Amino acid sequence: MSKLLDRFRYFKQKGDTFADGHGQVMYTNRDWEDSYRQRWQFDKIVRSTHGVNCTGSCSWKIYVKNGLVTWETQQTDYPRTRPDLPNHEPRGCPRGASYSWYLYSANRLKYPLVRKRLIELWREALSRHSDPVLAWESIMNDPQKCQSYKQVRGHGGFIRSNWKELNQLIAAANVWTIKTYGPDRVAGFSPIPAMSMVSYAAGTRYLSLLGGTCLSFYDWYCDLPPASPMTWGEQTDVPESADWYNSAYIIAWGSNVPQTRTPDAHFFTEVRYKGTKTIAITPDYSEVAKLCDQWLAPKQGTDSALAMAMGHVILKEFHLDNPSDYFLNYCRRYTDMPMLVLLDEHADGSYVPGRMMRASDLVDGLGEANNPEWKTVALNSTGELVAPNGSIGFRWGEKGKWNLEAVAAGVETELSLSLLGQHDDVAGVAFPYFGGNENPHFRSVRQEPVLVRKLPVKRLALADGSERMVVSVYDLVLANYGLDRGLDDCHSANNYNDVKAYTPAWGEQITGVPRRHIETIAREFAETAHKTHGRSMIILGAGVNHWYHMDMNYRGMINMLVFCGCVGQTGGGWAHYVGQEKLRPQTGWLPLAFALDWNRPPRQMNSTSFFYNHASQWRYEKLTAQELLSPLADPAKFSGHLIDFNVRAERMGWLPSAPQLNLNPLSVKASADKAGLSAADYTVQALKSGAIRFACEQPDSGHNHPRNLFVWRSNLLGSSGKGHEYMLKYLLGTDSGIQGEALGSSEGIKPEEVEWQSAAIEGKLDLLVTLDFRMSSTCLFSDIVLPTATWYEKDDMNTSDMHPFIHPLSAAVDPAWESKSDWEIYKGIASVFSEVCVGHLGQETDVVLHPLQHDSPAELAQPFDILDWRKGECELIPGKTAPNIVVVERDYPATYERFTSLGPLLDKLGNGGKGIAWNTQDEVDFLGKLNYTKHDGPAKGRPRIDTALDASEVILALAPETNGQVAVKAWQALGEMTGREHTHLAINKEDEKIRFRDIQAQPRKIISSPTWSGLESEHVSYNAGYTNVHELIPWRTLSGRQQLYQDHAWMRAFGESLVAYRPPIDTRSVSEMREIPPNGFPEKALNFLTPHQKWGIHSTYSENLLMLTLSRGGPIVWISEADARELGIEDNDWIEAFNANGALTARAVVSQRVPPGMTMMYHAQERIMNIPGSEVTGMRGGIHNSVTRVCPKPTHMIGGYAQLAYGFNYYGTVGSNRDEFIMIRKMKNINWLDDEGRDQVQEAKK
Repeated sequence: MSKLLDRFRYFKQKGDTFADGHGQVMYTNRDWEDSYRQRWQFDKIVRSTHGVNCTGSCSWKIYVKNGLVTWETQQTDYPRTRPDLPNHEPRGCPRGASYSWYLYSANRLKYPLVRKRLIELWREALSRHSDPVLAWESIMNDPQKCQSYKQVRGHGGFIRSNWKELNQLIAAANVWTIKTYGPDRVAGFSPIPAMSMVSYAAGTRYLSLLGGTCLSFYDWYCDLPPASPMTWGEQTDVPESADWYNSAYIIAWGSNVPQTRTPDAHFFTEVRYKGTKTIAITPDYSEVAKLCDQWLAPKQGTDSALAMAMGHVILKEFHLDNPSDYFLNYCRRYTDMPMLVLLDEHADGSYVPGRMMRASDLVDGLGEANNPEWKTVALNSTGELVAPNGSIGFRWGEKGKWNLEAVAAGVETELSLSLLGQHDDVAGVAFPYFGGNENPHFRSVRQEPVLVRKLPVKRLALADGSERMVVSVYDLVLANYGLDRGLDDCHSANNYNDVKAYTPAWGEQITGVPRRHIETIAREFAETAHKTHGRSMIILGAGVNHWYHMDMNYRGMINMLVFCGCVGQTGGGWAHYVGQEKLRPQTGWLPLAFALDWNRPPRQMNSTSFFYNHASQWRYEKLTAQELLSPLADPAKFSGHLIDFNVRAERMGWLPSAPQLNLNPLSVKASADKAGLSAADYTVQALKSGAIRFACEQPDSGHNHPRNLFVWRSNLLGSSGKGHEYMLKYLLGTDSGIQGEALGSSEGIKPEEVEWQSAAIEGKLDLLVTLDFRMSSTCLFSDIVLPTATWYEKDDMNTSDMHPFIHPLSAAVDPAWESKSDWEIYKGIASVFSEVCVGHLGQETDVVLHPLQHDSPAELAQPFDILDWRKGECELIPGKTAPNIVVVERDYPATYERFTSLGPLLDKLGNGGKGIAWNTQDEVDFLGKLNYTKHDGPAKGRPRIDTALDASEVILALAPETNGQVAVKAWQALGEMTGREHTHLAINKEDEKIRFRDIQAQPRKIISSPTWSGLESEHVSYNAGYTNVHELIPWRTLSGRQQLYQDHAWMRAFGESLVAYRPPIDTRSVSEMREIPPNGFPEKALNFLTPHQKWGIHSTYSENLLMLTLSRGGPIVWISEADARELGIEDNDWIEAFNANGALTARAVVSQRVPPGMTMMYHAQERIMNIPGSEVTGMRGGIHNSVTRVCPKPTHMIGGYAQLAYGFNYYGTVGSNRDEFIMIRKMKNINWLDDEGRDQVQEAKK
């Protein structure tokens, strides 16, 4: 109805008055009020979540109006918990609540983009060559053309293209690279599949069908704690956050719970109302400290010293002085402490702990005919030697004895922890001590580098006729902690005030934490565990795991928990929350992600070794293996550069290799046919003769490096790229800010196993393709940027270790502009690839080198000594002394058909995971009915996987966690190995089958599965190790128990068979950089830490306008007030941090919460926001990883040895960065490099 007349009458209207004439009633039009009402109106609400690796996995309401997302709020309909446990909601954080800003922001990628110089070359080449592959070849064969676009990476210059053109370019590059160099030269990086598992699987499925290399992430991110595989044979398994509420004592050690675990923090605060005591252990006063009853502030990097000092108190008071029956019985049954260790004679007349005794060492092998060399031995309470059930030798080759029943040789038995009282002699046993290593930035306590302690031993006759002394692991542990056993040991401590390793007094000198606090916290922690049977917990954070010796930090804390019987008990154990690692429906996802339904095995590579090699970071390595060795080891046996150890590990099958060989693996079959041999036999012969070599031995030959790299769901160069500047120089061939000298022009150990070239190849990557929804730092350096759908525009799934639910990502709206979901993008590339490859690639035979895998019989490779076939110490035996050599048949023209269908290998071989397998025919048939089948072509009759929704249903149908029928089959399969009945754990859920629409309606709790070590139950919260303790399922370790003694020869040589305090390493990043011109301000070396930030999740949200408004609006570095005074820096000054690796610029945050000697730059602040030029490099700023470089650890390269065996993201080299130091100074000239007149000069502080 028109309001025109009303408007004309407005001036004539006169309403009634009120309030003594101060108010007047008007009868005017009130339509203006509708704008306020309509502001909060919406058309629909859709459930989705955020795929951002925050571990939150929160369910959100996405509000849609007029086809646009308007805002989001938290869902509150999580399934209820039991009455004695708080509900999970509220779950969410300010970062997640700001995500809808991205969808329509200026930083949203709207169209496919390509570097102008590259697309001009491509269009010109296509005009001359009708075949796209030949067109790409013409560019690659012209060095000047290649350099022309590589050298401007990161300089801008993107132009808009279209999907058809860029899919053709990408496919042609892939085909040419595979044809010319091999499929393993095509690689892809994407992290954390749990945050959007279908999107991850899209890229890896495409790569795996090609035979390309899928790069790991958990180890590269330094989220992987190697101590977990070492101790439990498990990558990471932890309690859900609700189990915190069941705890009676919690130590938050390096974990800033309210800041980095915001959705779960309410459990941490709620449990305090029950009387639970909470302790914060962080070097800085972080947010978690204010939620705790007590705050301990150890010197950063000394966590293992503090943990060992606490362990000293626990062992003395609760194992020796006033033994806890619960603790002793727990250690006897669930740890390797009763197992016997052989003592080796040392040159000085003392003895050193050797390897664990095995059944094969004894004359009759204790009656064990199957794998006796892999069955550990203990002494029982009657003094007999026994091989108790559960060790790794029982896992393979026989059934029914791989369990933790107190049985040996079919007879019930009780194992002895200590030999004291039944010993034959007392021997002096030598232990390495590293706490006296001097470092100007860290405290040390000088003692002898070798501490000889007295232990009770027994003498035993062995099968070879010799007599050897043995000692129990329990006695070794007590001696290692410096405890007095009444054996007249001068190196043992008399009391806590004795400054000897590892007493509280010693701990105080190393860490700075008062000894009385060490004693009190340790005593309270253990006493609580004693009274509650293990309800003491340690929540660990990334900060502790990012040091070079992170495994020593973690093993110190794990030992505390094991000594107190906490692991596997409700409310107890370790809680490592770093990275959204828990892909709960893992076994259902694996066939989809790595195309195991069509080809096995896939090519997978550990990223730390990959980038250390191909970004030429090893060429700048100043740390030597000799510095890391135990003083008890023979340095002559461990010569060479750190990369040499990685090469040896690859050669022996311990680690994967990518690329694998110095030739195209597709060409091996033809050579083998000429020689009249199988491809595998030919490869063995050629490797032995030297006709074929491992690519890692010749990284700069021109043929042995990656050529094409896909990056999706990741900000590789802006967030996780340790050694950022090396990546720019050597992988991308563009400008870098490296300030150090390579080994060729400086003193340092050059490699023995790697061919040294005076000039390394720069610009190794011919093509870098990035998929993202925003313009990230990685996009800036890419050749092609493809716009992907946001988390509100696609169908996917998300799980976390923090709660037991599976969440959907839902397409609340269609992808905006020209963006597509990851599944559609890779499907499109696969379609074009299948067309373009015709005439170049057909049905090909690919030779794949597969490392010795954990959870397979290959983990029983070399049981005793390390023998290298290259050195003539043994034969080259694939799967034993070298990688498995597997022939895989590929059908390249059928790539698209295979990508979009479920392959036949699931029918033939079934599915499984972690060493067990089961039949999946029923599930395949179900998927054929649900998704329909292919009508024709190479995949005729196979279930379709056309859409991301189809892919989700594949995962849900195949996974025991979401299909009760599969769960029962999986528990049955495990029961055959253990000889015990486990199906009762899932039989009540046998008919439950979770579908995608179910989780869109409400979050669904998953089903208990043998893939994981906890239970999904109405009676207990999920807790890692629960089924090991309560179902007597062994841990997947050498002894089948929690493994505190690591007896591999390399572990012993590097002094890490037992936990020890190892101070941070000296990377020499400050001492050995080139001379930097002074700018007039003082400089100081500070330890550089990169904790997780408050205003972003990694780099996501860091350029979000809402988060920038709440924070300081750009990169910042926190420094202490004391250091700021010394350097003349005031709060908000521009500062510069630099070392041999590069430089960065940021504003200073001066705070009393930061201790002197360290600085913090919260990870990961993008280099695209508010960064001026660097005075050191002359280029724009840099990023937090500009001052870091990878430094791998040899003990993380071990493989083929029970729990120390390779698995993708399970074990391998780890990308640590906390040992780095930087020089920091105030900037003089603030140059924005934009000629807009904003430059300024900072004056000295008055």
